[in-house]
Amino acid sequence: MNSTNSIRFSATSHVGRVRKINEDSLISLPELGVWLISDGMGGHAAGDFASQTVTEAVATIPAGLSPRALMSSVRSAINRAHEAIQNAAAENGGNTIGATVVALIVTEGHFVSFWAGDSRLYRLRNGEIELLTTDHSIVANLVEAGNLTWDEAEHHPQSNAITRAVGVGDDFGVEKIRGDIIANDRFLLCSDGLNKYADFQTIEGILKSQPIETVVDTLLNLALDRGGADNISIIVIDIP
Repeated sequence: MNSTNSIRFSATSHVGRVRKINEDSLISLPELGVWLISDGMGGHAAGDFASQTVTEAVATIPAGLSPRALMSSVRSAINRAHEAIQNAAAENGGNTIGATVVALIVTEGHFVSFWAGDSRLYRLRNGEIELLTTDHSIVANLVEAGNLTWDEAEHHPQSNAITRAVGVGDDFGVEKIRGDIIANDRFLLCSDGLNKYADFQTIEGILKSQPIETVVDTLLNLALDRGGADNISIIVIDIP
């Protein structure tokens, strides 16, 4: 069993080199074993509002819940954010406002991830990287059909077109993956401001070579050095 008290993590969010406002939000709740990134869309204040609505909903989850209750509370918080964003969009003339979300929950030797959109969860295990989430996007459908690799999809003209987001659509639901954790697993959560500039091999190399104290800054600087055209949010979590 792994205690969340001994998990180490590092997190950062950066506006990037082009955008004037950071529409990403992140939250780290190590006492609960919960980490989350949300990437807002809708332009300026709208995207900022959407992503913050997601993180603020999750921030209200109390401590001391059972694993099952914790998972239910995270899902419920995201659903509450969905309704709040939809209501705000309706009051704003019906303009589309939304946010991606990727959440990691670590509890009692297991992990659970909820996600919607193209923010991602990777795992480095025994020196090999694996993408645990599947983007809800037009290009993801091409990858699933075998027409593109994930790395090729980053350069597709429709790479930013997502098909699911918090606050968008009446039949919204997060997708879920769960599994075991083992000692020395390293998880990476990120918005697409990172992975559009870093292929699997590059991310794997940095995750393998950098300690928790520097890994997030190394990933961030890579994205900035390669253009930084989007907001960039990164969380790395080390399982003891």
